[in-house]
Amino acid sequence: MIRRLFFELKYILGRTPWDTGISPPELMAFLENHEPGRALDIGCGTGTNLITMARRGWQVTGVDVSRLAIRQAQRKAQAAGLQIQLIRDDVTSFENITGTFDLALDIGCFHSLSQEKRTRYATNLNRFIKAGGTFLLYTWLPENTNVTNLYPSQVVVTQFFDQHFDLTSIEHGTYRQRTSAWLTFKRKD
Repeated sequence: MIRRLFFELKYILGRTPWDTGISPPELMAFLENHEPGRALDIGCGTGTNLITMARRGWQVTGVDVSRLAIRQAQRKAQAAGLQIQLIRDDVTSFENITGTFDLALDIGCFHSLSQEKRTRYATNLNRFIKAGGTFLLYTWLPENTNVTNLYPSQVVVTQFFDQHFDLTSIEHGTYRQRTSAWLTFKRKD
């Protein structure tokens, strides 16, 4: 409940630094090299990446905990003339998501969850990705792996998903002086 209120307040105040309005090059590269299918944007915010994917022929579903973010995404999709399914839901339960997806995208949602919620997220995500499907995850990583940190290490992130996914690539970087990475997972058959 507190998490939901936190994000609603951020959208009310217009303090959403994660909402750049630009789809990242890692997503663009993926879209250029894969045929359109069904995509799930986890923590979709105001729908920037949903619109990018829909314009490239993907059938897209966005899920976010924030009612305001979902409303803004609906307005943007309508203005763009695109059919986008938007669902307000908790990403640790995915209660309102149905069907399977060729692609799941998470840009910064997973790392904001508590340890317990990350476990539920990973367990529930497995239900929605088709065999051979892709999970693109952008996450912040700890600066120093020798101390307790809010963000999971690369090893820990991989462990959350390794039962059902193979890590196929990782690109390290920094964003706003934070260590980060793009991880690409492929759903096991």
